[in-house]
Amino acid sequence: MKKIVFSLLFAIGFTGLSFAQESYDKALAEKLGADDYGMKKYVMAFLLRGDRVSEYTPEQRQEIQAGHMANIGKMADMGKLIVAGPFFGNDDLRGIYIFDVQSIEEAKTLTETDPAIQAGVLKMDLKEWYGSAALMLLPELYPKVTKRSF
Repeated sequence: MKKIVFSLLFAIGFTGLSFAQESYDKALAEKLGADDYGMKKYVMAFLLRGDRVSEYTPEQRQEIQAGHMANIGKMADMGKLIVAGPFFGNDDLRGIYIFDVQSIEEAKTLTETDPAIQAGVLKMDLKEWYGSAALMLLPELYPKVTKRSF
């Protein structure tokens, strides 16, 4: 009985493995910079509430936010910013960026172009992150599901 169960589990596992290998697209993996596990290194930025928020009027903060959004578009157009978005709620953790860059220093240079960072309305905590190389497809797919821009 144990041999039958083991053989069945082995056959199921082998079948799953063969499906994974059949769907592997070497050209796509190389284009996306994937390693053998379909993963790659990114730099993730945690956007935190800055220390100078209270120094600005609501109108000034709105202008800073417009610059922040424009900068997001610029970094995305450069192919460096893969994911960006806010967190729900009004906590100190405001949002995230995921950069397709090789170092924290390169991500820091990009974040320093953000008017909200320059104004002290936001600050960043940068971390290297190992995630799916398929994230690189988001900039191509996002416009296909977007009715309105910010």
